[in-house]
Amino acid sequence: MFLIIGYVVILAASVGTYAVHGSLAALWVPLEYIAIVGLTIGGFMASNDIKNIKATVAAVPGALKGSKYNKALFMDVLAMLFEVLAKVRKEGLMSIEGDVENPEASPIFSKYPNVVSDHHVVDFVCDYLRMMVGGNLNALEIEALMDMELETHHHEVAGPGHIVAKVADSVPAFGIVVAVMGVVNVMGSVGQPPAVLGKMIGGALVGTFLGILISYGFVAPIASVLEQKAEESGKIYQCIKVVLLASMSGYAPQVAVEFGRKVLYSGVRPSFRELEEDLKARKGK
Repeated sequence: MFLIIGYVVILAASVGTYAVHGSLAALWVPLEYIAIVGLTIGGFMASNDIKNIKATVAAVPGALKGSKYNKALFMDVLAMLFEVLAKVRKEGLMSIEGDVENPEASPIFSKYPNVVSDHHVVDFVCDYLRMMVGGNLNALEIEALMDMELETHHHEVAGPGHIVAKVADSVPAFGIVVAVMGVVNVMGSVGQPPAVLGKMIGGALVGTFLGILISYGFVAPIASVLEQKAEESGKIYQCIKVVLLASMSGYAPQVAVEFGRKVLYSGVRPSFRELEEDLKARKGK
């Protein structure tokens, strides 16, 4: 939503203010647009492999959507972990073996569709619960493994944002290329009347204008949003990591989920009382 609003403001501030004292028709040079778009797409394809291209194309539409990492989701995550750990504390680690092996059919996991819909999160939880059930690794070993997995995850999800940022950096240069091509065309037409030459020079300069506007006004904001979303996506894994490690260190489920609550960003972090009341309400159902 805010990305669209930002685009409207950018267009109003650039094209709108120009329209007050100039002719918008002067900015309509179709070949300039085609050339810049073609150069941008070509540069993007030439500098990435098919895996990165697919990941970036799939990620870009997400920039237009709001964040799914809200307070309600994190309360679901904490409540789900609390319920799992409470079962472990009451019935032993082996009691969650069926939940871990088939989370879709688990009476616990199935209560939290918003969490289960993200199979990466479910896999992360179940993998480390499975290790806890196995009992072959201690807390330090599991923490080291978690850190390596989170580093890999961050590298993967941050890729599209970095790629789009590089595309944004290249677009002004492509605009200059198009402008130079226009100037070369003008130099080959020096015998034309001044009015004709003026129009040709203006058309050439449109390339520079478009390159800068598209880069900083449209592509760079998408890169920034994707980078923010990548950063947000890592917080849910950090929350899960802290809760599970606290449980392995011997803390009660209520205390373990409090560890996880504290690592959340303030904008989506439930208060201690909110979480406590939510857990009591869920327990009473």
